Amino acid sequence: MARKGGLVYDITPRWAGSSTPAQLEASGALGREYPNLTLQTHIAENRDEVAFVESLFPERKDFLDISNHYGLVRRRTVLGHCVWFSDSGFASVHERDASIAHCPTSNLFLGSGQFRLRLAKDKKRPIHVGLGTDIGAGTSFSLLRTINEAYKIAALNAAPITAFEALCLATLGGACSLGLEDRIGSLEVGREADIVVLDPKATPLLAFREAQSRSLEETLLVLITLGDDRAVRATYVAGALAHVSDPVDA
Repeated sequence: MARKGGLVYDITPRWAGSSTPAQLEASGALGREYPNLTLQTHIAENRDEVAFVESLFPERKDFLDISNHYGLVRRRTVLGHCVWFSDSGFASVHERDASIAHCPTSNLFLGSGQFRLRLAKDKKRPIHVGLGTDIGAGTSFSLLRTINEAYKIAALNAAPITAFEALCLATLGGACSLGLEDRIGSLEVGREADIVVLDPKATPLLAFREAQSRSLEETLLVLITLGDDRAVRATYVAGALAHVSDPVDA
């Protein structure tokens, strides 16, 4: 994978509605020439954009088929949103070993719909799924806030997830989506040691609730529902301390 320091190069056709056929063709060709590059594009977030894009490419079966046609969906492709996917759409993403970036705060802010996480992770044809803040329309840089909203959307879909599953979306799930699980996303020996230290007692409210916690999972659930940037006590990049915060008194 092409890297410069901690940066990874990425092919980014923003979305089919803002790209010409020539641009999409060039993106696909670049991906075939450099298969280790990641490729990301926005797809099927809301129904109006789905209808608009499909009107631009009437010869294609649906929104996803446009990306498939131009060779954009493959391993190390990250498809943003995928809210309005059919079962066959999820199956197609699985077959091509591509990934999905679930961006809950954007979906909620725009009223786009609810991503069906359990359907995407169906054990018969599971898809790599990570979390995205999507600050184009998302409402927070905080992954704790983003996890919080993903947890709520899963519950609204009558397919709740555990606190551990929610945390995995923001860590190992994202690493697997990018094809970087051999480097980041977990605390295994040999990884790059990019680590965030969270304090479950960072604020008075967190401390009050944590005092009643009966398990590690409950503590984690408290962090992802009540925590924010104040809960980040320290950040390590490649094993070196990059940031440390003082305890919050109020």
